[in-house]
Amino acid sequence: MSRDLRPPVDILHYEIVQEQAAALGRMGSALEQALARLREFDAAHAASETPASAQPARRELVLEAGHALWMFVVQREATGLRDSRHIMRTYNVPGEVQLCMGLAPSPSKRATT
Repeated sequence: MSRDLRPPVDILHYEIVQEQAAALGRMGSALEQALARLREFDAAHAASETPASAQPARRELVLEAGHALWMFVVQREATGLRDSRHIMRTYNVPGEVQLCMGLAPSPSKRATT
């Protein structure tokens, strides 16, 4: 039977770092997916200006991407990665998404959806 000779605190630290990395991966994937949905919507409406009837749907996608961005930034900052400029460049985050980062729909809207 093999026994791990590392002190328990080192084993715990290793497990915590692994979970932080996994959480960053999940948050990054969620941001990528939200941005992809927004870009797909914009591409589908690129031939013409987005009709007024589609504006609420687009706004919802922007808010969703802003929330995903917020979650990713918070997770990164919790691990000590404080500079968000890298995220904005790497993921090519639109300015309108950056501006609504952290905004959530009002409670009354959540109750109706």
